[in-house]
Amino acid sequence: MADEKVYDCLKLENQLCFPLYACAKEVVRRYKPFLDEIDLTYTQYIAMMVMWEKKELSVKALGEYLYLDSGTLTPVLKTLESKGFVKRKRSEKDERILNVTLTADGCMLRDKALSIPTQMGKCLDLDSKDAMELYRILHKMLAGFTEASEY
Repeated sequence: MADEKVYDCLKLENQLCFPLYACAKEVVRRYKPFLDEIDLTYTQYIAMMVMWEKKELSVKALGEYLYLDSGTLTPVLKTLESKGFVKRKRSEKDERILNVTLTADGCMLRDKALSIPTQMGKCLDLDSKDAMELYRILHKMLAGFTEASEY
């Protein structure tokens, strides 16, 4: 029988992916009551965050910002459109491109969402220095995944 140390790499306590997964799940769970107040899911919320900033962009570009494929993003955008927050329209220059535009109602929703980051900050037991370091590390990881996918 092999030395049990060989299997240490398979222990949950030795996995970086598990605390990332568990924290991501918990953060999204904590967003829920705040997002329920403005009738958005977390995925709809992050899509709206990009739309509030960019006002108009292609579905492809929005997916790149959010690290979401079109199969995941399409139902999110359909729901946001049915709520009147965005409009989807084919590009007049290239019919293959589907653009998303923020509506006036979508713009007004931003004011209702303004308190959410502060409320969430109270839910997380991190000081600003640790939060900035975690942000830096996570974005470094995301950049590495993006570079790796290019091979």
